[in-house]
Amino acid sequence: MAGEIFRHTAETARELATELRENSVEFVRFELPDLAGLSRGKTVPIAHVEDYALNGLNLYGGTVTLDTNSIPIQGIGYNEDVNFADCLMVPDPETVSNVPWLANTARVICDTKWYDGRPQQAAPRMVLKNVLAAAAAMGYGVKMGHEYEFYVVDAATRQPLYSGQPIFVTAVTHRYPQMEKLLRVLQASGVDMITANGEFGPGQWELNFAALNGIAAADRAFVFKNTVKEFLRTEGLLATFMTKPYKGISGSCSHFHVSLYDLESGENVFLDAGDQDGMSGLMKSFVQGILDHAPAAQALWNPTPNCYRRIRPGTFAPSNVSWGVEDRSASVRIKASKDKRQHLEVRVPSALSNPYLTAAATIAAGLLGVKANAELAPERAGLKESDPSFAKLPTEMHESLAAFAADAALGEMLGAEFVKVFSTVKAAEMMRLRDEIPAAETNEYFELY
Repeated sequence: MAGEIFRHTAETARELATELRENSVEFVRFELPDLAGLSRGKTVPIAHVEDYALNGLNLYGGTVTLDTNSIPIQGIGYNEDVNFADCLMVPDPETVSNVPWLANTARVICDTKWYDGRPQQAAPRMVLKNVLAAAAAMGYGVKMGHEYEFYVVDAATRQPLYSGQPIFVTAVTHRYPQMEKLLRVLQASGVDMITANGEFGPGQWELNFAALNGIAAADRAFVFKNTVKEFLRTEGLLATFMTKPYKGISGSCSHFHVSLYDLESGENVFLDAGDQDGMSGLMKSFVQGILDHAPAAQALWNPTPNCYRRIRPGTFAPSNVSWGVEDRSASVRIKASKDKRQHLEVRVPSALSNPYLTAAATIAAGLLGVKANAELAPERAGLKESDPSFAKLPTEMHESLAAFAADAALGEMLGAEFVKVFSTVKAAEMMRLRDEIPAAETNEYFELY
């Protein structure tokens, strides 16, 4: 069972354009999430939306696979090997939202297909759709949510808005009118904000939004990240989701929350009220699946060399393969509410991760555990981060890519086409950045030696 692209008819295309006109929309941003989760696409005047919805909007076909410096990578089936052919963007009408800082402008998230109708299976949104379809074939829906930390700095100086580490200090949360505006902009963009606070680093923030079912959850995270960055620029600020922008202070993460529910009854299948921690047998197998495939999933959870600078013991950035009930130092933290909210939190992913791929890797790994009826290893006492007997997660990008390549089961769940594209692009990106000379090396060696 595979995920599907929305198939527009003349009627659905007309309905989309009509609804937008009735809301005074004059321009529509056709957006797609690329391999890194960045928004790319084209802006369309309202008069042309109906036609492009029905027939697709042409775009360079390799767009979804560009590396983080927008470089087309050879040998992946999306660039020179198909003569740099176009693809078609297909807008999903369920994803329309406002772009409040632009007059009479809306956005719509798109899937992509080749001209012969084949979906681009390496597109992150399609990868997640395929994994969600696999869950549905097993009788499960997925509820999930992403938590992002990010730094806000002065756009000109790139210095954080404040110093120190006043985490949760209320006065800091309300000190900056630009951040107050951002909260309202996010709500107007369809992001259901639930909490806002300053985080541990100077100028670091965490703005949380409500969980959702299925692909809508990742779509909301995509809108959130790109809205934060784009809007704050209009206020003279720069928001960065770079995982480790500064030496010696807190990195930025993307904690991922997930549970499964029965598609027929709607009941949370992670819950067993008779278990001391509220964990059903299915939840335990799901957790063990994540642990079993964590080294490979690390490549998607931490997809850039910079991400690995965050993974250090004692920093609330887990560096081993572990689980624990309400243990913030564990890779997988069990949120043992013992009610319908019962779920787990994966604490490894970085803020630079793509929400679609973080979700896809985690859910795919968990489903593999469920399929295998995997038995969860007993929880160990104490802080998991302090236990040296746990296996370590990869701490360098080449290690996680090697683990990803070696995990055939996870690769099958994510799709061979995606695995080839992701592995090749990330390897090229890693080697390109490895050729750069860090300023620290120049400072260390150039003059003295």
